[in-house]
Amino acid sequence: MMVDGLNEQLKEFGHQTEVLKIPFLSCYPAMPAQMKAIRSFRISDKFDKLIAVRTPSYLIKHPEKVIWFIHHHRGAYDFLGTEYQDIPDTKSGRNIRSQIIEEDNKALREAEKIFANSREVQNRLKTFNHIDAEVLYPPLANNQFYCQEYGDFLFYPSRVVHHKRQHLAIEAMKYTKSNVKLLIAGQIEKKEMAAFLEKIIKVNGLFHKVMLINKWISEGEKVSFMAKALACVYIPFVEDSYGYPTLEAFSAKKPVITCMDSGGTLELVQDNETGFISAPDPRELANCFDQLYFDKKLAKRLGEAGYEKMKSMNISWEYVIRRLLH
Repeated sequence: MMVDGLNEQLKEFGHQTEVLKIPFLSCYPAMPAQMKAIRSFRISDKFDKLIAVRTPSYLIKHPEKVIWFIHHHRGAYDFLGTEYQDIPDTKSGRNIRSQIIEEDNKALREAEKIFANSREVQNRLKTFNHIDAEVLYPPLANNQFYCQEYGDFLFYPSRVVHHKRQHLAIEAMKYTKSNVKLLIAGQIEKKEMAAFLEKIIKVNGLFHKVMLINKWISEGEKVSFMAKALACVYIPFVEDSYGYPTLEAFSAKKPVITCMDSGGTLELVQDNETGFISAPDPRELANCFDQLYFDKKLAKRLGEAGYEKMKSMNISWEYVIRRLLH
């Protein structure tokens, strides 16, 4: 979404652009060879400037390279030592992690300028790579969101993976005292995850309270669901940025429920001001869900405050392009 939105807006501002999308398998044994291949790309004679976004596109050499950094390969950095770590603590695993970090450090230091998509990622670059970056928040590619009503369901739109913690939102529903419902929409990336979520729903008898749409819904569907939702739930573990669902919710004047360990979301969500910040605990989340269901005026007030907060942060394509190109 960042790349497509940036490409479209650069053209609107009169620039000629090409988008280079590089196949990359995030499987740690295969990563060093792929990174070496990307490092060998030669494009400096074809383009005046390179704007690298997704890891590890910044490995490409260019005399005028600008990086809009969205995250590291997290298994080699901030996921190390957590349940989300994907590189084992073995001799070969440590060797591959060292190679990833070494190549990242080389490539990052070649950049003319480095921007981070959040303070969370800015801090990671400083902590792990000793690099200073400027925060540059990504706007929505097409903002068609609006508010129709504050309905009876919570909306969680996102790809479905373990660290997005949809399971935590489902578990919270067994503790709600109201008739609030939960709608989760997004492609489930692994069969085991689908089975895991379905088991939670079945064991706790939540079929009437939780709806799971296992596919990428269209933008139109997402806009429609958000317009009718009571609020948005977005509770990832140490998210890189504020997360598009947060921005989409605030654009629709809907409050956001997130967690105190959700990382970048905390740059937009303020507890009892633009939404709720909960402990990553099902019972506490359930309490937040119920508060909004029983007090629709509160949901409206928090959602409208979120809309104003977003507007005050100058999250616009005009500003993004000005910073990236000058």
